[in-house]
Amino acid sequence: MQHSTEPDDVALIRGDFAALFDRHAAHIHRYLARRLGDQQADDLVAETFLVAFRRRGTFRAGQRDARPWLYGIATHLVAQHRRAELRRLRLHRAVPREPDTTCHADRVAADVTAAALRDVLTSALADLGDGDRDVLLLVVQEELTYEQVAAALAIPVGTVRSRLHRARTQLRAALGGSNPLNTAEEGIRHG
Repeated sequence: MQHSTEPDDVALIRGDFAALFDRHAAHIHRYLARRLGDQQADDLVAETFLVAFRRRGTFRAGQRDARPWLYGIATHLVAQHRRAELRRLRLHRAVPREPDTTCHADRVAADVTAAALRDVLTSALADLGDGDRDVLLLVVQEELTYEQVAAALAIPVGTVRSRLHRARTQLRAALGGSNPLNTAEEGIRHG
């Protein structure tokens, strides 16, 4: 949350773009790393802010927070790399996770549950439509509001709601009818 003494994002876009980068780069990097991995995220964070700088004149002054706008740019860049993302999800499913020899007893149950759900969840995420996956990950991983997701993807809030509903329904079916809010979304957040 911005303090009243800090300039809003509109002022930073128009005057001190480096400060805008400092304020939001970690959020954008985290989102991109979850989608594409750390190495690709490093490149795409830079590309996201380069695109934003070039398009800074298109930022609507009525918005005080640039994060939805930046997430929208980042999501469009992810779309350009979607084939690689799907290959990575399929590879992740095919490669067994290394056993954690240092885990504590209280982690065993969580690890077993996560391992059991990982393959199903990875496959279910790969099977989601591109738009549905984008909405789900922005809501679940990045904890954006429906309105922020709508702004990020330049779609109506109603479309966000329907895509999220469709994604949750598909995840629920893939998980054998269990509630994706309690299982899959927890796995997405931490996976």
